[in-house]
Amino acid sequence: MKHLLFKHIPFLQDDVQIEQIHKGYSSDHKYVVHKGDELFLLRTFDHKYQALKQIEFEALFRMKELDVKCSRPLEIGDLSDFGLGYMILSFIEGEDAAEVLPNLSWEEQFNIGDDAGVELQKIHQYAAPKNIPSWYERKLSKHTGYFNQYSQLDIRFKNDSAVISFIDDNLYLMKLRPNLFLHDDFHVGNLIVKDNHLSGIIDFNRYDWGDPIDEFVKLGMFSSEVSVPFSIGQIRGYFKGSEPGVHFWRLYSLYLAMCLVSSIVWIIKVKPEETDIMMEKIERVLEDHDYFRLLKPKWYTET
Repeated sequence: MKHLLFKHIPFLQDDVQIEQIHKGYSSDHKYVVHKGDELFLLRTFDHKYQALKQIEFEALFRMKELDVKCSRPLEIGDLSDFGLGYMILSFIEGEDAAEVLPNLSWEEQFNIGDDAGVELQKIHQYAAPKNIPSWYERKLSKHTGYFNQYSQLDIRFKNDSAVISFIDDNLYLMKLRPNLFLHDDFHVGNLIVKDNHLSGIIDFNRYDWGDPIDEFVKLGMFSSEVSVPFSIGQIRGYFKGSEPGVHFWRLYSLYLAMCLVSSIVWIIKVKPEETDIMMEKIERVLEDHDYFRLLKPKWYTET
């Protein structure tokens, strides 16, 4: 693979060193490229995703215009003879926030979360193209598909009937919601920290278009488990220091409840060996929301 990359990608023709990154769930292969004193990120992907990757690459240009702290797009190419495409980006130095945050003070964690919220607000300034169907239409279709698959599984989460009723009673809230660019995997595992400050956001490969409040689902599922101060900070940063209203919390809870259904379907398909880990996360979310009798999670209200 490395020989192929050296030979067919112009950016790699000079004296470079390539080191593969073995992290994350993405189907992309990721490499750190050492070129002189500079570091770059190389992502290779299945050629069938070339058109989608072109949209991602263009979105990163838009992120640059919006001054979002993330990788800058440098080059995208097609290696169709080998069934591959590639993308070269600037490299964000630092460590995963998930690993760093637990070792920092409450205030430092909160401030990094606050910065993350500010950056997320910038990301959501990019509106969807007019040809993208409505958020309600797409989200409802996805949920229906996941729910049908979930119904066929032997594994169910506790008191799921109450959660499903909560979802059904609130689906109407998704109507007329904005259609904006979403990172769609925004959590501490995709944030980089350096010198106790937010260095940047990585892995835009799961991008989507839709309601920006849906972006906070990963906060409830993953980030709050790692750092409550960060999670509170992200919400406050996004809302410029203000407390979000009840409409935010109702939509947040709706999307989080829907995520519980899709997460079980996804983990059994993609990482069945991690099903128990996912079920523990789901149980924590259910307790945080008292099976969605509470819109605001306990980690937020009791801190």
